[in-house]
Amino acid sequence: MKPLLGLAGAIDALNERIGYLANWMVLLSCLISAGNAFSRYGFNMSSNAWLEIQWYMFAGMVMLGAAYTLRKNEHVRVDIFYGSRSTRTQVWIDIVGTVLFLFTAMGVMAWTSWSMFQESWRISEMSASAGGLIRWPVKILMPIGFTLVALQGVSEIIKRVGYLRGEFNMDLHYERPLQ
Repeated sequence: MKPLLGLAGAIDALNERIGYLANWMVLLSCLISAGNAFSRYGFNMSSNAWLEIQWYMFAGMVMLGAAYTLRKNEHVRVDIFYGSRSTRTQVWIDIVGTVLFLFTAMGVMAWTSWSMFQESWRISEMSASAGGLIRWPVKILMPIGFTLVALQGVSEIIKRVGYLRGEFNMDLHYERPLQ
């Protein structure tokens, strides 16, 4: 179990660093947006590239931040009965849900988005907008993001199995969101 927990730690560290990058994309996107608005209204100058780079940054925030969100146990749940169960039952629900649903969804989406990226790369796809950007850099974020979420799923399963075996102590506190 110790080597597997080491692997889980490495995956966690990777997604922590990538999540940090996604957090900085929020600030960068805001600065680009403000700079674009200033140049458009202050100097009557603008470019579609500035608008598209904001879209790329948003894609980066979402696709690169999703695994970090899963790592922090802040992802969306369909809480029909999860919150009222014992911690041990919640751990089993997490394991089964990850295996059946998360891995299936991430596998399908990574596979299909990879072919979208490859086609974009092959044809050197460009934005149809005047002054627009090449498209493959944003399209590669999809298979990377889905793969990172699947890897984080591996880490979460390892940690939960370690928890069930009494070999790993983790904070499994779950708080139902206020709505």
